[in-house]
This record gives sequence, structure tokens and C-alpha cells, in this order.
Amino acid sequence: MKFQVEDVTVYFPYDHIYPEQYAYMLELKRALDAKGHCLLEMPTGTGKTIALLSLITSYTLSKPQNPVKLIYCTRTVHEMEKTLAELKVLHNYQVKHLGPQAQILAVGLSSRKNLCVNPTVLAAENRDSVDAACRKLTASWVRALAAENPNVPTCEFFEQYEKAGSGAVLPPGVYTLQDLRAYGKQRGWCPYFLARHMVQFSNVVVYSYQYMLDPKVAGIISKEMQKESVVVFDEAHNIDNVCIEALSVSVRRQTLEGARRNLSKMQHEIERFKATDADRLRKEYNRLVEGLAQGGNLPLTDTWLQNPALPEDILKEAVPGNIRKADHFVHVLRRLVQYLEGRLETENVEKEGPVGFVASISTHAGIDQKTLKFCYDRLHSLMMTLEITDTDEFLHIQTICDFATLVGTYTRGFSIIIEPFDERMPHIPDPVLQLSCHDASLAIKPVFDRFQSVVITSGTLSPIDLYPRLLNFHPVVSRSFTMSLTRDCICPMVLTRGSDQLPVSTKFDMRSDLGVVRNYGRLLLEMVSVVPDGVVCFFVSYSYMDGIVNSWNENGILKEIMQHKLVFIETQDVVETTLALDNYRKACDCGRGAVFLSVARGKVAEGIDFDRHYGRLVIMFGIPFQYTLSKILLARLEYLRDTFQIKEGDFLTFDALRQAAQCVGRVIRSKADYGMMIFADKRYSRHDKRSKLPGWILSHLRDAHLNLSTDMALHIAREFLRKMAQPYDKAGSVSGRKTLLSQEDLEKMGESIADEMLR
Repeated sequence: MKFQVEDVTVYFPYDHIYPEQYAYMLELKRALDAKGHCLLEMPTGTGKTIALLSLITSYTLSKPQNPVKLIYCTRTVHEMEKTLAELKVLHNYQVKHLGPQAQILAVGLSSRKNLCVNPTVLAAENRDSVDAACRKLTASWVRALAAENPNVPTCEFFEQYEKAGSGAVLPPGVYTLQDLRAYGKQRGWCPYFLARHMVQFSNVVVYSYQYMLDPKVAGIISKEMQKESVVVFDEAHNIDNVCIEALSVSVRRQTLEGARRNLSKMQHEIERFKATDADRLRKEYNRLVEGLAQGGNLPLTDTWLQNPALPEDILKEAVPGNIRKADHFVHVLRRLVQYLEGRLETENVEKEGPVGFVASISTHAGIDQKTLKFCYDRLHSLMMTLEITDTDEFLHIQTICDFATLVGTYTRGFSIIIEPFDERMPHIPDPVLQLSCHDASLAIKPVFDRFQSVVITSGTLSPIDLYPRLLNFHPVVSRSFTMSLTRDCICPMVLTRGSDQLPVSTKFDMRSDLGVVRNYGRLLLEMVSVVPDGVVCFFVSYSYMDGIVNSWNENGILKEIMQHKLVFIETQDVVETTLALDNYRKACDCGRGAVFLSVARGKVAEGIDFDRHYGRLVIMFGIPFQYTLSKILLARLEYLRDTFQIKEGDFLTFDALRQAAQCVGRVIRSKADYGMMIFADKRYSRHDKRSKLPGWILSHLRDAHLNLSTDMALHIAREFLRKMAQPYDKAGSVSGRKTLLSQEDLEKMGESIADEMLR
């Protein structure tokens, strides 16, 4: 369908649109017109992605004189593929209506592991090994050697791509990762480098958060992007955690041992070069004296992860004299590693600010702040000079230089925390030194400053007013949408006590209480006897799930549950969990029904959908608070309180309830779907906790469902399932609550429609 949103003609590839999609487009357009940033919360299963893509691509088509580039950031490769598949449908529709002028180039970009087509490189087991295997075949010095000696292996795909030169381009179209691999195989070109090259010419780019937020990766990939771009962070409820991880580094004993091995190998290489090619080391020294960072533009294959500090914090000056010579630099790194080893010997938890830590390094190891700042760039230069290709072996020394550069660059928003053991396993010595970033706004600030519009959107952004404070920005539009439904297909309940009227909670002093464990087991047992198909349960942690499942097994509850449905459990092993999920789906498909036991902050809670019969009920056992004794969390809470005036309790509750909302939101993935949500913890009945849930869940949570026992919840579940079994009117034309709008409806009702429908 085709309709107007103010002065923009929107091309939408389906015959009907939801009212909230139309309202979402209106708000998004206002943000684009104002060239500002926006926060938009839209319920899961209401077509957020297609609404975004339709509006932004149509906006560009209606303003050809200043086209807008769309940079769409997702969390997982699976989400990237889904987004590109939606865009393909939309693109075909636009081309059908407008002809060749609607053609765009849209590219998905991922790591070599997901794009490489060379079988010898793909044989490596993890991402770092694939990167190193690629470098061994494509580095400029390897190719120079191969030109003289044909026995030196190179990558045929990359050689063909290089041979094609400026002719190696992608024709217009939408390319998923699979399409890129297929096109690369067909033309004999390397899909990874082709995609990297085409990113700057694309109208739409879809890639991972890290490519935009992690300075090491963004420095290579995103620095070419023009200011007139719209950056979208989809599923961005955890964006503050991604920003913090991008600037945090952990150093363990294994890291330091690996770094020592790396330094010995480098020293050996330096000695070899001194004997065979001393001129090479002299050239590098002269280049550093002149202050040329990396000797001009490097070939694409030699590009390295960029400096871990943010672009405006990197010093634009020559490398200090004491680390210009390769020998001297290796010696400085040895002293740094030795100092860090000494710090890890502690028996007490230590917390220090970057200023004190740098002063201590200067006193004990004789390394000043400026030298620390340049460690990462100097290491990069040395690795290039020594022609090191097996980069996966040098990850440890990279981590140390990463740490040194960050600790030397930042004085605020960071802490150094040294823990001699994990508090949950105090008898196992496992010392770790962590440079922990507390300020999420640091990593995202360059994105807000550089691009004209940044859209942060998700199904769970409540309370929406906390995000501008956490990320330190001013949105021009901040809006939370509700779900327009013809029937109440969501049934949230708060269960506060078992059938025996004993309260249930995962509060620390209650969680191991036998009454609570028994009541949780009884709740699941009663529910599996009446709910058809799939039931998904979320626990607050792996250890709690293990304990409770063991108890259920001992007192026979698990056996009774398995008479009704099969039970599958998420583990920390990705392969095992994937297998369990596949079998869970098979059990639901064949009518046997199944229960999936999962963890609130695990992999399943974030990226897996339990739509249709795969999830008719989700039970959230407890409130998934973070481990509140964690030293890193305590330091971050202190920083948030002092800097942004965010109270500790407010942040912890907000963080726990966004995780809970994310878990229960897995069951509703479209309006034709239906499902029940049980919040099994007496604390959910308190208004201060409950009010932090998204509006689209709260609007269906009736007062009568706020303080239930197991038998009452069972009665409500039976009634709800009976009601859902009746035929229903999808468009809402009978009930008068229109939830599907055609082109004629939009034209008839004009611009007031969105406000009317969503009041």
C-alpha cells in the first residue's frame, strides 16, 4: 500500500498497517525532520522493523536532493538476516511501483567467519583464528613474497577481487550474508573485502552494534560514514551495557603468561630482523620520529583493530622517544606485565581510580602516562614491521596494550578493581584485574555527535526517561506505544503465594526455603496440566536453576511434570542449548508439548522467539536482579549516583525489570498470537517494582490479577485459554476496535488517525 505521512509518500509492502505502526512512522518522521535523536518503545510483534525501513527509505526517495543513508545496528547475525529479508520484500515493492529510480544498494556486514568462502580459512575453529588464517594469505608482505615465489599460498578469491580493481562492485539490490557469499563464489571475488569496500557506497548498511560503538572496530568500519546518516539501534534495551563492555578490559594470570610468551616471540623476531633486515627496523624508527602514525594508508588487508580510546581522545603527536626503538618498547611492555603480575598477587579486593593506578605504575615500573597512551598504536606499528600474520596468537599482548592505552587516556568514569577470587567460589584462587568503565555515555557520545539522527528503539525501554540520563543525550522525540488489539491476547498475572498460601519469592533469604521451592514446582506442575504445547520458564541465575531442578528431581515433582510434557534445559554450552531448543520445537510440533527451563540473562532470553504454539505460557520465577555484591556493579552504582543522580535502588530495579520484560515478551510475536505471563514473586505486587514494566504489558495487567495464589492463577489460565480458542475478528471491524488499516481507511481518516487509535 501507498500512503502519505505529512509530506512523504510511504511505500509499505503489505495491504494493511497497524495503527501503532502509523503512529511510530509519524514520530520517527518528526525526529528526522528535526535532525535530532529519538527514543521509541514499540511492543514486540507489531512490525517495528518494517515500519522503520519503510519510513526511512521512503523519506530518502521523497527527498532525492539530500538522500539519507541508513545504518541499521542489530545485536545478532540472526537479527541482521531477518532485517535484510524484510528490506528485500520492501525493495521489490518499491521497484515495482517506482521503477529503476527506487533501486538501492543494501549490504549486511559481518566478520570474516560469516562471509569468507575460502575453505582453508573456514577450517579454523573460532573468529580470531579465521581472521589470522585470512591474514596469512592476504597480508601485503605475503602477497609480495608470492609474486616472487609461486609456492607461497595466497587466497584466490582475494587475488581475483584485487585483479578486478575498480570493477569489483556490487550491482544495486539487497544482499544478505548468504547472497554476498553466493555472489562472491559466482564472480570468484572475496565477499568480505567486497562488502567492506561497498559499505561506503551503500544506501543501507546492516551490521552489529560493535561496528558502531566499539572504538577498535568503529575506527576501521564506520569512520567513512557521512554525517547525513540515520543510525538505528534495534532491540536497544541493553545498549548501556554494550557501551560499557566496549571500553572495559579484564586481565587474568593466563593473559599475563600469554603476554610473556608473545613478548619472547617478538624479541626473537626483532633479533632475526636485526641480523637479516636491520634497515626495516631503522625505517620504522625514523617514521616514528617524524610522527607518522602508521606510515600513510595501509592496504585494506593490513588494517588492524584501531586504538581502543575514542577518536577525540587520541593524541595527534609523535610516539614518545623511550618506545620508538623496538627493543625499548618490548622492554617497557615486560616491565608493565611484571607490574601487573605483582598487583594480581594480592589477597584482598582492591579498588583504585585510573589516576592513582597510573601514578603507581610510574613509581614502581617507571612508565609514565604518555607512554601508556601510545602502547596500542606502537604495538600495531611493531606487528606490521615484524610482518606478524598469526594475530590470534598475539591476543594476550593486545589485551595488555588495550588496557594500558585506556588507563593512560581516561581519568573519569573508570575504576581498576582487583579481585583475588570469585566471591561465589572463594576457595578457588582466580585473581582478575579489571579496568571497568562505568559511564555508558562515553562510547556512544561520538555517535550522537557525528550523525544527524540516532534512533534507539526496542520493545522494552521502560522507564523511558532513564535512558537519556544513562546515555547523556537529549532526544527530540521520546514515546512509548501501546498495542491495539481486537481481543486481549496477552494475560499477565502476578503470583504472590502458593496453594498453601505461603509467599513465594527469590529474595536471598527466601530462595532456598523448601516451601518456596515446592510451591514453584507445584505452580509449574499445575500449569503444564492445563496449558497446551510449549511452556517457557525463566530463572534468575544458572546456579538457582540447577538447585531448584535438583530439588524437584529429589521430591518427585520433575517426574510428575514429565508425565505431561518433556523438559528441556538451557546450559552454558551453546551447542547443548541449540540441540535442546531444536528438540523442544520438535516436541511442540508433534503435539507432545514441552517445557523449556532457561535463565533471565542467558542467550535464550535475548534472541530466541517462542511464538505461536512454542510459547503459550511464560513463567518468570523471581526478579532477575544483578549479583548485588559484585564490586564492578557497586562501583558503577556509585558513579551513577554521583554523576547522574540515579539512585542505586532505581537503577537495580530498572535493570531487573527490563530483563524480566524481555523474557516474557518472547511469547508474543504477532497479534494473531496469544500467551500468558506469570510473574511469580510477591515483590511484583508492589507498585514501585511493577510500574517499571513496559506500558503494553501493564495495560493488560488487571487489578484482579495482582495478588494471586496458584489455584486462582490456574482458574484464570483455564478461562483465558477457553476464550482464545474462539474464532476472532482479525481486522476489528465488528468490535469497532480497528487494528488493521487499509489504504482507504488511512485516506478517510487523515492525520488524526494515529492519535485516535492509540488514545
